[in-house]
Amino acid sequence: MRHVDFTPLYRSTVGFDRLFNLLDNRGPTDQTPSYPPYNIERTGENTYRITMAVAGFDEKELSLEAHANVLTVKGEKSEDETAADQSEYLYRGIAKRAFERRFQLADHVEVQSASLKNGLLHIDLLRNIPEAMKPRRIAIAADAVAPKTIEAQVTPQQVN
Repeated sequence: MRHVDFTPLYRSTVGFDRLFNLLDNRGPTDQTPSYPPYNIERTGENTYRITMAVAGFDEKELSLEAHANVLTVKGEKSEDETAADQSEYLYRGIAKRAFERRFQLADHVEVQSASLKNGLLHIDLLRNIPEAMKPRRIAIAADAVAPKTIEAQVTPQQVN
């Protein structure tokens, strides 16, 4: 297991302590769940899309919840369908197990919409930065007053 030291980055950044703490406290990668598989793509400057492969689930069996910068996607098969399915499977490759997947969202990222098509759940996200938080140019004011010039007046007595 490798450990990354972020100490040099602390010296050159301001306000990213929370990000570095999240990276430091992240557990080993072998403990992260792998079901269901998903993609995260950038579809525009401030838009993103999460696509999850949820074969065998329909809209009623999936739930999405966004709370405090965490998006939670849950899938649970209904008990009625499980009880009604009394088939004898020779091979079962399509997983129908319940799952819960959490995504940590950055600040100001909102869930715009979600759709299910061809066994893929598409979740569209939008990063909506408030005007007060957007970068702005700060003008550097030059000193408007001309520097004072010291002029000495010579009296006739000083000339001698």
